[in-house]
Amino acid sequence: MKLLYKGLIGSVLTIQIACQPTEEPADAYGNFEAVETIVSAEATGALQQFTVDEGQSLTAGQGVGRIDTRQLVLRKAQLQASEQAVRSRTPDVAAQLSAYDQQIAVQQQQLKTLQREKERAQNLLDAGAAPAKQLDDIVAQMDLIQKQIVLIRQQRVAQASALGTQRSGTSAEQAPLVEQVRQIDDQISKASVINPVAGIVTVKYVEPGEVVTYGKALYKIAGLDYITLRAYVSGDQLVKVKTGRQVNVFVDAPDNQLKPYKGTVTWISARAEFTPKIIQTKDERVNLVYAMKIRVKNDGSLKIGMPGEVKFR
Repeated sequence: MKLLYKGLIGSVLTIQIACQPTEEPADAYGNFEAVETIVSAEATGALQQFTVDEGQSLTAGQGVGRIDTRQLVLRKAQLQASEQAVRSRTPDVAAQLSAYDQQIAVQQQQLKTLQREKERAQNLLDAGAAPAKQLDDIVAQMDLIQKQIVLIRQQRVAQASALGTQRSGTSAEQAPLVEQVRQIDDQISKASVINPVAGIVTVKYVEPGEVVTYGKALYKIAGLDYITLRAYVSGDQLVKVKTGRQVNVFVDAPDNQLKPYKGTVTWISARAEFTPKIIQTKDERVNLVYAMKIRVKNDGSLKIGMPGEVKFR
């Protein structure tokens, strides 16, 4: 009876072992990484506002902080006052030259009037009803007016040249001030801290109220919508994989399970390197391996530094 019982137990164990699935080993192993961007200050001053926390999700173009711009605003007001003072010395060329144009118009009108009087005096002289002196006086007045018109035009040209020189001088003074105001406006706009890329804040370097300088790191952000698995393969495995190929990626899950993901090979190194200490390879005797990157759609479970494994089939 005991022998029969032992035989039954042995048969059951044999059946159970035979029914257990054989887990296929992974072709490559690695760790997840993401492109991290360090956001730095583009102005110098006290950090008046800073609404960033580690683990916070930010969108591209989102305002997250403000650096004090009081000194910049005061500097801008000073430059604008200097610009206004220079502008006030700039002559109004058109207004000043219009006076000469008006004088010329008056003289030409007088010349037209004298021309009519000349024709009338000529007719009277031909009829013997007027002395020759009357006609001579009119002609003399017309000659004088024509000379005055020529003189006024010469004065206008000289005045226009002088005003142009003066205007060029004030414009030369005003141009650098205008550019300096534009520069200050640019600095004021950069005092606003704008998040450049969508992602998750991984590191926060400063707190509100701190004085920051140009180029000081404020926080680090990583885009986690897609995450990259950096894995390593041996030379004999390179024939199984190429860029653009779809592969299966697995990460650890509860109850000794593996959670699957689909990934795309985006890069394979052209040079071999020694096996990193934290990486296991399919063949432990291989000393040189090739790095590759696999782009994986993140459902929110994948984190930077998590281990993962790859199966090409």
